[in-house]
Amino acid sequence: MPHLTSTDIAGRIEDLYGAPLADLEAHAQDQPPGMLSALLGMHDALALAERSIDFHRDHLARLIHPERQIGPHEVSHLLDGTRRLAEAVAVREAQATSVAAVLQSLTRAPAPTSASPTPAPPAPAAPLAAQSATHSR
Repeated sequence: MPHLTSTDIAGRIEDLYGAPLADLEAHAQDQPPGMLSALLGMHDALALAERSIDFHRDHLARLIHPERQIGPHEVSHLLDGTRRLAEAVAVREAQATSVAAVLQSLTRAPAPTSASPTPAPPAPAAPLAAQSATHSR
């Protein structure tokens, strides 16, 4: 499965619901919880994980800058930053995999057309002719 970013997921949600993500978020706030709010929540968790990855990667890059000395005190910060980065990557992968699987299982419903008439209810069955109590010979 290709690596999907929160931007890719947002585009898929927009395609599925036929509206911009901001409009969908506003709409979901006024609705009872459902698939849209679940997808938006998964997208938010994915975006948060991506921001966390960027933050911890930048923090580690500052800690290991070539002009900076790494002493015993910095080692604990490096280990902590590495652990946090790994956690953020794991969250991103889990969220991306889950939301992609859900989106793959959904399809956009065709818009109802006003030109197509609603089907008439089936006509009642014709009554059966009463069968004679006497058997034919």
